[in-house]
Amino acid sequence: MSTSFLLTQDFVVLNAEKKASIEPADAGVYQRLDDNYAGFKGCELISCYEFAEDWSGWEMHPHGDETIVLLSGAVTLILQQQEGEQSVFLTQSGQAVVVPQQVWHTAKTTVASKLLFITPGEGTEHKPL
Repeated sequence: MSTSFLLTQDFVVLNAEKKASIEPADAGVYQRLDDNYAGFKGCELISCYEFAEDWSGWEMHPHGDETIVLLSGAVTLILQQQEGEQSVFLTQSGQAVVVPQQVWHTAKTTVASKLLFITPGEGTEHKPL
């Protein structure tokens, strides 16, 4: 039997067989993801974040493309492409972008914004701005 949950408080993990599990989005979630999902190999993470200021760093997903959907607010995603930085403006609810595999990206905003992420989590890397 399925039960409802809040995507702002819980994450959905699709394992390599594409079976869904719900994980509480608490301080230990990323350690649990590594421990319980074999380093997140072949898994996708479906999550929702709300933020009102620029991200403090860059991230990159070496094992697949990430889909980002604007639910509310307005966000500028900055992608570090080989030909230079590309700005992608998300201003309408439902607007989305696919961030290609191995592309560093960050987000900027001046208003409270909520994004939905579908992320290939294995090997995600971070670096400061």
